[in-house]
Amino acid sequence: MDSLIALSPWFFAMAVLMACSGFFSASEAALFYLQPRDRRDMSSGGAGEKAAAALLEKPDRLLSSILFWNLVINIAYFSIASIVAIRMETDPDLGNSFAVGFAGIALLAIIFFSEMLPKSFGVLRPRALASMLSLPLWWAVRVLDPLMPMLRWVNLVSRRLIWPGFKPEPLLELTDLERAIEHSGKDAALIKQEQAVLQNIVQLSTIRAEEWMRPRTQFVSYQPPVKLADLNGTLPASGYLLVTEPDSREIEKAIRLDNQFHLDEEDLQRHAEPVLYVPWCATVADVLEKMSHRDREVAVVVNEFGDTIGVLTIEDILETVFAYSPSRSARLLDMPPLEQIDEMTYRVAGIMSLRQLARRLEVEIPDTHSVTVGGVIQETMQRLAEPDDRCDWGPFEFHVVELAQRGSMLVEVRIAEPEEGETA
Repeated sequence: MDSLIALSPWFFAMAVLMACSGFFSASEAALFYLQPRDRRDMSSGGAGEKAAAALLEKPDRLLSSILFWNLVINIAYFSIASIVAIRMETDPDLGNSFAVGFAGIALLAIIFFSEMLPKSFGVLRPRALASMLSLPLWWAVRVLDPLMPMLRWVNLVSRRLIWPGFKPEPLLELTDLERAIEHSGKDAALIKQEQAVLQNIVQLSTIRAEEWMRPRTQFVSYQPPVKLADLNGTLPASGYLLVTEPDSREIEKAIRLDNQFHLDEEDLQRHAEPVLYVPWCATVADVLEKMSHRDREVAVVVNEFGDTIGVLTIEDILETVFAYSPSRSARLLDMPPLEQIDEMTYRVAGIMSLRQLARRLEVEIPDTHSVTVGGVIQETMQRLAEPDDRCDWGPFEFHVVELAQRGSMLVEVRIAEPEEGETA
């Protein structure tokens, strides 16, 4: 016991070094896990948030400083651990077995308490930890600024001596895509998938936002303040919580709920981000470009009067690209886009696009302002549809089979028989 007490200053030094190593590990994970929108918001926040944003403006300098300090701290830690182990080994009261056990515990302790645990906290609460740790980290980085030129020189010399022919490789070039397609030429299934994806990408410039959006009847929005209990334990179908303006039903913000590690149960809208507003006639390609440029995940589609008629999420657009046969009916209503009843009759959802219906049945359709089956039925009948309504339009005979809740419509579509003298 007296021997361990005599070694207590060394134990204390190791604990301090372990805490310092954990500080730099947590700082690295928290700062580099911040999303672009977090960095943008933090640049106008408090002192800690501004310091974090300033550090991330030069990520190479920040990472080099963190790695340098971690290296120095770990060398000092293991140096002290070696000294303690040697003293234990030479102590008659402790012996070799005690020294070996201590060495193993010291190694496991620094792995868990200085690497795994701090980095886990950094990933779970990046913004809070970045704000808390950025000010002391800023001073640690500033201390190393005089040494940075020398560290860069050592790094450059090392690369030229060890890897003299090393060249940075670009992320992706056109020739890479050509080689990928060339090497996959023998796989018919893969070629078919590639063609489908390329076709979907091209179609982004022809599909209007109103054709692919989630209609107003297919989502629920909430007025602030929004509590977690308001959701009744159910995740919205789109994965996003839509928050309206305080005094209207117009959507102002959105928050993606399926990737949140921590939520304020009494004030959900605090985590929400502003949405993008797009006109109903914008193409999906235009919406995707604006989402990428403004770093938004949800676009609110408005009509010519400025009223919200639907929303379009980034996941909706990505499904359009990567799904083999994208369908709004399958995405929103979990039903097949086209169910064949007999040789000439099919069952579809009212939200199915007329363009998609014509393409699947290989028929030509007349010009119309409507974009969906349900819309053209109401345009033809000049009123809201009711169950068992029937009407003819272009090459189709429509029969409204069912009107479910929230405006979902089930329609039987029959291809009209060509009249005598006409060609099919």
